Amino acid sequence: MIATAQHRRETLGMWLGVLGVATFAVTLPMTRLATGTVEAPQMSAWFITFGRAVLAGALSIVFLLVTRSPRPTPSQRKPLFMAMLGNAIFFPLLLGFALRHVTSGHAAVFTALLPLATAAMSAWVLHQRARLGFWVCAGLGAVLVMAFSLVRAYQHGQGFGLEWADLLLLGAVIAAAFGYVYGAQLTPQLGAERVICWVCVMALPLTVPGALLNWPAHPVNASAWMALAYVGTFSMWAGFFAWYRGLAIGGALKVSQTQLLQPFFSILAAMPLLGEPLEVMTLGFALAVVTIVFVGKRLAATPALTSVAPALHGAKP
Repeated sequence: MIATAQHRRETLGMWLGVLGVATFAVTLPMTRLATGTVEAPQMSAWFITFGRAVLAGALSIVFLLVTRSPRPTPSQRKPLFMAMLGNAIFFPLLLGFALRHVTSGHAAVFTALLPLATAAMSAWVLHQRARLGFWVCAGLGAVLVMAFSLVRAYQHGQGFGLEWADLLLLGAVIAAAFGYVYGAQLTPQLGAERVICWVCVMALPLTVPGALLNWPAHPVNASAWMALAYVGTFSMWAGFFAWYRGLAIGGALKVSQTQLLQPFFSILAAMPLLGEPLEVMTLGFALAVVTIVFVGKRLAATPALTSVAPALHGAKP
């Protein structure tokens, strides 16, 4: 009886984890829908960044008041501020600029590196050691992403070279990893949901005027407004609740493996939302990067390195 109850609990945790990952995966096509393309622009990356943070911040205020959450202590404010810069500002901003120029499937290959990037950032910021095998996998993952970029550039008649949008995507991955590491330091003290909420609330003095100053000056499609509502409500807020609850119920080590599905969910979601074709090359590179990420996470030297990514993942993703 006890074993059956435990199995049901673990199964529920896995499904909640999959729900959280699927929620975050739709961030890429939804952001692309909100930004539009070079030929048919919609919202600016600045407005999307500030607007989605305002939505998440308003929801966070309600959550913090209802749960009577205490205010962060002075020692907790610096990590929260660093997490805010990485996750609430620079990640969505760089992602928004990039997605006006590349497809969400293209971006999914780059963001597949996020778990390894987070572990690497953890090793650097927290001065943790990792095995040589982990760094080899991190290097191989970066090489695969670079190869993907070069091949795509060649296909588009631009010769062999990195596209500007690809550099923005790399910056977005680094920014997200940076924010995850600093936010993860406070997760044991505040709880993951409260970390996300305080990050969003702390950003409001910047994001509210930022959203007003960057309000679209031209008519915007209803689909773009819907996409903004999604990334503000689900990508940056509600998705975390399913994700963290899944980690707590099903076990972080097992449930965090569902992260490996995220790039494929993004590629599949882009088909009905944006009409993007399913490209064999993109799918192949995504599979190769995910395989490297899986091996790299297994080779991480300490539990801290493998748990930081799921501790604040999603950035969301």
